[in-house]
Amino acid sequence: MDLSVFSLIARRLGGGLLTLLIVSLLVFFVSALLPGDAAQQALGQFALPEQVAALRAQMGLDQPALLRYVHWLSGLLHGDLGQSLASQMPISTMIGDRLGGSLMLAGVTALVSVPLALGLGIVSAMNAGGRLDRALNVFTLGIVAVPEFLVATLAVLVFAVHLQWTSALTFAHDIDGPLDFLRAYALPVGTLCCVIVAQMARMTRAALVEQLQSPYVEMARLKGVGPVRAVLRHALPNAVGPIANSIALSLSYLMGGVVIVETIFNYPGIAQLMVDGVASRDLPLIQACAMLFCCAYLVLMTLADLCAILSNPRLRTL
Repeated sequence: MDLSVFSLIARRLGGGLLTLLIVSLLVFFVSALLPGDAAQQALGQFALPEQVAALRAQMGLDQPALLRYVHWLSGLLHGDLGQSLASQMPISTMIGDRLGGSLMLAGVTALVSVPLALGLGIVSAMNAGGRLDRALNVFTLGIVAVPEFLVATLAVLVFAVHLQWTSALTFAHDIDGPLDFLRAYALPVGTLCCVIVAQMARMTRAALVEQLQSPYVEMARLKGVGPVRAVLRHALPNAVGPIANSIALSLSYLMGGVVIVETIFNYPGIAQLMVDGVASRDLPLIQACAMLFCCAYLVLMTLADLCAILSNPRLRTL
């Protein structure tokens, strides 16, 4: 790689850091606008005003918002996520106990959804305009239009209540074998796959159809290159950028957009921890979880951007 590539990558990374700083401002001050008070929530509605004021001072909630933001950001830069206002436990410990569960759910979903979405997108692009393509388009569009809470609710009613194949709740720590693993993760993984597979498949199809209509692919077909080889050897490498962005966007949803899924299935993940923090008005916990989701999103999108730059020489001149 030449210096221009390194300069472009450095600009992308610098833009990501600047975006993360702006996001931290939004996360802190927007979360501060949530109704309710952590001190009042902890003491109950019958607490005396003096008791609430004393607890607010102990929690540091009586300080100016800008000063609290500077202290909070300084702690983040030093790896200190602060202390939970509700449980008085280190937030890093609370997140560490739940991070493994969220990563497991995201990893299993990615292993299932990415190959499936790429396969559906490639098959649909190779049959563009045909019956199979139209059927897949109708199917994926219908799945995208259905909200995940409805998919999760229907999955519980059918597979847990009616058929009794799985449990309605996910007990991720009570797994002794492959069958227990399948029963524990089938419903949440299936629900998430319904959401992200359709999106990735549609975006993969769109990127490949555009490349298959390019002159270099038509020339390769005229020279006798088969349709499968034309897609895999010629069109797919040039569509890596849009496909990588669609995969990164979908996978970032797994870290921050699984609140409904974790809540319905009572899955012990970070999203469920964030919901508990909102219920108890635990601002440091809410802010830490939100920053974790934003960091995961920015890292995935930056990696997708770098993959697009490295795979497509034309983007290196932008």
